[in-house]
Amino acid sequence: MTLHKIASIVSVYKNDSLRTLQPAIESLLNQTQEVDIFVQEDGSVQEDVDKYLSDLYQEQKIHYLGKRKKNFGLAVSLNELLDVVIKKGYEYIARMDSDDISIVNRIEKQYQFMLKNEDIDVVGGYIEEFGDGFEYQKVVRYPLKHEEMYRFFAKRVPLAHVSAFYRKSFFDKAGLYPVSSPTNEDTLMWLEGFKNGCKFANISEVLIKVRVSSDFFSRRGGAKKAISDFKDRVRVIRELGYNYNAYGYAAALLIVNLVPGWAKKILYKRLR
Repeated sequence: MTLHKIASIVSVYKNDSLRTLQPAIESLLNQTQEVDIFVQEDGSVQEDVDKYLSDLYQEQKIHYLGKRKKNFGLAVSLNELLDVVIKKGYEYIARMDSDDISIVNRIEKQYQFMLKNEDIDVVGGYIEEFGDGFEYQKVVRYPLKHEEMYRFFAKRVPLAHVSAFYRKSFFDKAGLYPVSSPTNEDTLMWLEGFKNGCKFANISEVLIKVRVSSDFFSRRGGAKKAISDFKDRVRVIRELGYNYNAYGYAAALLIVNLVPGWAKKILYKRLR
């Protein structure tokens, strides 16, 4: 059996702390399946974060460390990293957020799944949200098969971006991350994937532990973001030809995004 090199791409920015970044990176270094780590510093980062990453790069534990002074956002950073790993010939590429934790055999499970399912272009999995300094825990489950995920996308994203494990063929078909939306690069990426014949799947296990900060719900709001999210959701509905019921869900989501943080917390726990 041919063994493939696997890359993991991680974007880091000024608000990332060493306290949360270090366990995220270590969860990749300690995987049961070897994965090469590629990092982009999206603008200036905290001094101890830069030193930590630079030391790992010097120790050859990180295979690439891009740095630039200006912040351009997640989509641009991921595209820069994709350009690097694709040119280096990586067939499989895993996403990882800078403050989440990959289960120790996450990469192995997704890689083996891809070997057994050659028609799949991207596979994700369940995530487990946990409170950072406060009591909170929730497992978020997603549909497993392509057809179910397509139907689910009429309401919300069918695959957790932080758990995405791509075959290079996904980008051959769909292109790189769209940069037209400031907050919904994953929504628009899945849109391009479905439009261009990519095959989706999820594994029915928790693969990622997602850190939730105490201000998580209050930050998931604001009229500007809510309207941007609504426009992207309407675009998905129109371009994939969902029925009019999908507009009702989009309107409900807009209302949820506009309510105060305390109310959003209640709705988020019940509806997600």
